[in-house]
Amino acid sequence: MASTLETQQPPAGAARSIHQRTLPRYAPAAAFGGCLVIGAVLTGFGLIGTVVLGTVIYLVVIYVLSRTVESSRKAADRVVTGLVTSAFVIALVPLVSVIYTVFSRGLPVLSATFFTSSMRNVVGEGGGVFHAIWGTVYITGMALVISVPIGILAAIYLVEYGRGWLPRQIRFLVDVMTGIPSIVAGLFAYALFVLIFGPGIRIGIGGAIALSVLMIPVVVRSTEEMLKLVPNELREAAYALGVPKWRTIVKVVLPTALAGIATGVTLSIARVIGETAPLLIILGITDSANFDPFSGRIATLPVFTYYEYIQPGVDGSGEGRAFGGALVLVLIVLVLNAVARLISYLFSPTKA
Repeated sequence: MASTLETQQPPAGAARSIHQRTLPRYAPAAAFGGCLVIGAVLTGFGLIGTVVLGTVIYLVVIYVLSRTVESSRKAADRVVTGLVTSAFVIALVPLVSVIYTVFSRGLPVLSATFFTSSMRNVVGEGGGVFHAIWGTVYITGMALVISVPIGILAAIYLVEYGRGWLPRQIRFLVDVMTGIPSIVAGLFAYALFVLIFGPGIRIGIGGAIALSVLMIPVVVRSTEEMLKLVPNELREAAYALGVPKWRTIVKVVLPTALAGIATGVTLSIARVIGETAPLLIILGITDSANFDPFSGRIATLPVFTYYEYIQPGVDGSGEGRAFGGALVLVLIVLVLNAVARLISYLFSPTKA
């Protein structure tokens, strides 16, 4: 049977619908610039008023232009794009403002002396943050030693062994701990050591325990999510070869999830390294370096910054040191986030 193929002709308006009219590429930018000028004139050239009023006028103008030249769908798309971009800029303004303030007021204070000296016997200008940097590093390091084994082992139990009601209760408690105020962790550590050593105790290991209370939930949740991403086929292949479950976890599951686990641990450090309230309660402040975490007060960068700002001294030099300490803390967090990204790249199993 012979069959004939009939060539269907496109509708008459199809070619025109593909090549609809569009606004020129420069039109949104030009419209926004013109709206800013109108906003400046109407608000008397005030910065905030100009930007806000100009953005509102721009959304109206771009909608009318796009609906007239293009279509109602494209007009709605342009308005939503403008709203999303405006929300992004609004969210970015506080961040840029904080970074600018900290850098502009902290950079003049930074010097070799600032990093290598403490506040011992310093009354006016001078002094540095060596003792606070050292305290921050090893208090956070002790918290890391406490938190990482507990967090990773708890996550392994939840993913690999947990069944029934207990894992659900553990996840619930971890979620609750993630949202507790940091000062509660400080009060917990203080109450714990008061029971052992008596009132008025100030001890470095207490600060490490307070930070570990904040770190453990972050480590548990991040590690749990990374372990869930490991394909079950890898586990089943190991079991098919007769590999015990514990060895499968150690040799297959953990190495596969190592990049995500390391990133989560690094970000948990960045989350707690700037905590002030718990360390203010359990560590206090001192003007010199204390290398014994089991005796006496220890200075940390957040608490150092707090005290220097509220007690700037007669000449006001403490305020500069406060911004210098804040800048050092920001740089440390920045380095930790960069290290997290580097670790994620280097240990990723999908890296080319």
